[in-house]
Amino acid sequence: MTMQVHLLNQYFSYTSQIEVGDFSEIVSLGFKTIINHRPDDEGGSQQPRSEVLEAAALSNGMTYVHIPVIPNQIEPHQVALFSEVYANAPKPILGFCKTGNRAMTMCKLALENNGRP
Repeated sequence: MTMQVHLLNQYFSYTSQIEVGDFSEIVSLGFKTIINHRPDDEGGSQQPRSEVLEAAALSNGMTYVHIPVIPNQIEPHQVALFSEVYANAPKPILGFCKTGNRAMTMCKLALENNGRP
């Protein structure tokens, strides 16, 4: 599958739900960190669980972070955690959720709050 990756800035891109089979493409695109914004079971059994994606990321030498966000309910503590990860994680970072919207919004909110690219 060819992923639809959207560049937000030189450090962060976002996409829709990823699968274990996408990791070769993710690695080939140069990403170093994955941030998952989907709560487990949000998509039922069709959605890979966070621990499965984390294992795939780690086996590919990547950093993996799970910051689950309920759609349209981003909380300040989640933005603060994202900001910390964004500041310290190996870059570039690929964030994802069901459609990519939460991942993009989370990064934009964190950047607005911290005033950095």
